[in-house]
Amino acid sequence: MSKKRLLILYHSQSGNTERLAKAVCAGANQESGTTTKLIQAFDASLSDLLETDGILIGTPENFGYMSGAMKDFFDRTYYPAQEHALNLPYGLFISAGNDGSGAVREIDRILVGYPMKKVAEPVIVRGEVSDTGLADCEELGLTLAAGLAFGIY
Repeated sequence: MSKKRLLILYHSQSGNTERLAKAVCAGANQESGTTTKLIQAFDASLSDLLETDGILIGTPENFGYMSGAMKDFFDRTYYPAQEHALNLPYGLFISAGNDGSGAVREIDRILVGYPMKKVAEPVIVRGEVSDTGLADCEELGLTLAAGLAFGIY
């Protein structure tokens, strides 16, 4: 049986979301039944979506919204993805200066159209990145990777 593939897609300017993404990746890498690809939004393309079985998306909250780089990724891939009916399981992690809910709401709205299905509650790390936030992200990565490996998603 071949390993399932998990994509961790993120954008970071200050380094906070990158720290979260690396924690997500560390968690995912604990599951031997999956392979993990960590990639920044500006470097990702439709082929990354077509080559994965699940996705975790991380972004800073900018003005109550996702980062411009994440929006750019969605702009570049949304319509080309339509013919593929991806139906990928996904989860979100947000580095928030405020409450993070705006970024979550707008990403969820976009992903319904790909379509993708939300399989985990978002991890929102408010303010400075804490050990608790990093642990929550690691758990998110492991949860999605294990779910893929065991055929739950």
